Amino acid sequence: MDNLKYYNDSLAYDFEMFMPRKEEPVRKDNIVKLPRTKQQSRAKKRAVKRVSTSAFAVMTTVFIVVSMCLNIFLRLQINEVNSEINDINTQKKALISEKTSLEVELERLISYSNIEVEAAEIGMQKMDKSQVKYIRVNDKNTAITKDGETVVSKNN
Repeated sequence: MDNLKYYNDSLAYDFEMFMPRKEEPVRKDNIVKLPRTKQQSRAKKRAVKRVSTSAFAVMTTVFIVVSMCLNIFLRLQINEVNSEINDINTQKKALISEKTSLEVELERLISYSNIEVEAAEIGMQKMDKSQVKYIRVNDKNTAITKDGETVVSKNN
């Protein structure tokens, strides 16, 4: 507003000062955008395509390299586990072989013919009928010993 008009010998009231103010429209920047030409828009699209294509190529390459490295790492892990399994299987076969040899040795040591040979070496002999002692028991639960004594059961 121009306030100079109030100081020029005027004694009248200006009621516009007491009225609600009208909002002034907000001014936008004075930047004028020129319409793009078809060549410029095509060039921009090509640049975006090149960037997106190169980004896609880079991401694909990175993915392939990472996949190959992971594949190599996992194959190494599998080879290590397989070698451990083979070592354990070799130990298992060795233990089974040792067990078999120990069983054969045990059978040899406790065979019947070896027992007879050992018994003969220490002076033992097979039992024959002359070494058998028979005891006759009669109705009264008594027994007669070799010396001729009579033994009576106390359970009568």
